[in-house]
Amino acid sequence: MIDLYTWPTPNGDKVLLMLEEVKLLYRVVPIDIIAGKQFEPEYLKISPNNKVPAITDSDGPDGQPISLFESGAILIYLAEKSGQLLPGDARQHYEVLQWLMFQMGSIGPMLGQAHHFVRYAPEKIPYAIERYTKEANRLYGVMDRRLSTNAYLGGKEFTIADIAVYPWTRTHHFQGVDLAEYPHFKRWFDELSARPAAQRILEILAEHRQIRAYTREEFKVLWGDKQYQRR
Repeated sequence: MIDLYTWPTPNGDKVLLMLEEVKLLYRVVPIDIIAGKQFEPEYLKISPNNKVPAITDSDGPDGQPISLFESGAILIYLAEKSGQLLPGDARQHYEVLQWLMFQMGSIGPMLGQAHHFVRYAPEKIPYAIERYTKEANRLYGVMDRRLSTNAYLGGKEFTIADIAVYPWTRTHHFQGVDLAEYPHFKRWFDELSARPAAQRILEILAEHRQIRAYTREEFKVLWGDKQYQRR
């Protein structure tokens, strides 16, 4: 059994989507990051960077329990465990991994900053908003070019590269991005949005998926003093 420790975030939804796609048996353990549950000692044993998601698998590679944090590492683990969504052919394998790393190194960090300064920052900083929305559009342009000659980011087949990117792009309207400007990306986005697994994950923790303003105390937990305390 896989326990998925998560909350409705793009990185958490990457792993949810993967589990739904490959149909591994799992259960969700909610980690309320707004209430600060990610800082509790028991969770830090699993995820020392106090982020979601993380997993534990009672049946690890050697038959013994294993825990993992970092969503990209979890996707690779689940792909290898299930034998799905990561090609075995060496050339295709590394082609997929490079686009997974593109998500981890660029899509997540840059779109995350766009989300923060457009939606959550307590003061509007024009320079920051312009910088990150421009970078978001640049990254969508990179993906649009890739998808102009390939059905999926990793090549001809749907893989963990697509799973990694998709949840980050569902909120493109908060990143200053108009999908009409990226027709090849929009074709890919619409196809993934229609997949049954992508629709099912929205029902998980649905009551916590609302978009709302955070209180001062909640802001401290997510981005303020609470986040920076040494543990």
